[in-house]
Amino acid sequence: MKYIVTLIIFTVSLFSQEYFAKIEPLNKYDIKSSVSGKVVLSDLSKEATFIKDDLIIKIDDKVNKIELRQTQSKIRSMNQILKIHKQTLNSFNKVSSKSKFDKDKQKVVILNTQITLADLNTKLQTLKDTINKKNIKVKSLYLNKIYVKKDDYVNPGTLLLSAYDLSKGKLEIFLSKDELKDLQNKTILIDGKKEDIKINKIYKTTDDKHLSSYKVELILNNVSSFSKLVKITIK
Repeated sequence: MKYIVTLIIFTVSLFSQEYFAKIEPLNKYDIKSSVSGKVVLSDLSKEATFIKDDLIIKIDDKVNKIELRQTQSKIRSMNQILKIHKQTLNSFNKVSSKSKFDKDKQKVVILNTQITLADLNTKLQTLKDTINKKNIKVKSLYLNKIYVKKDDYVNPGTLLLSAYDLSKGKLEIFLSKDELKDLQNKTILIDGKKEDIKINKIYKTTDDKHLSSYKVELILNNVSSFSKLVKITIK
């Protein structure tokens, strides 16, 4: 009887492999500042909560907004000036007494006005981008940690916050070349149960730490608890 039990255990082990892995969030985001400035808002109360769509950190953008309004006003004025210059050229073209020199001179005025407008529009987009980068929002993510406080001064590259995508779970296991064979057609169990899981990536080169193994990334839907150690059975 002892030999029969041993044989059964040995036979099962031939057809299944077991691994242990921790359920991690699908993605982690480390948000760094791309601008310099003083932090005027840092909503530390939002740490360790799921954020639907909120402003979390704000870097002082008062001067940028003033410049933005001034630039918008200049663009409106330059568009009116351009319109007048074009109307003047049209008038010149209808009058035979106007020389080619006068017409060319007016064309140069129009071209210079268009160049000025192009520069102003570039400045406008740059200001909008800067203001956007100074207002750090989090959307549909779990806010793990905020690294800056109000009145801190930040530079480009300063770590502002870290957040996680908890929409799905990620598991990483390391398999030998032989274990990878026909992996797509095998059944994967989590803690002995069949779950909504798929093979997301199979790396083609061996892992830097697990030198003789290949990393396999599994995606698990409907995760109720993260950072949990689970048993993965492949058979």
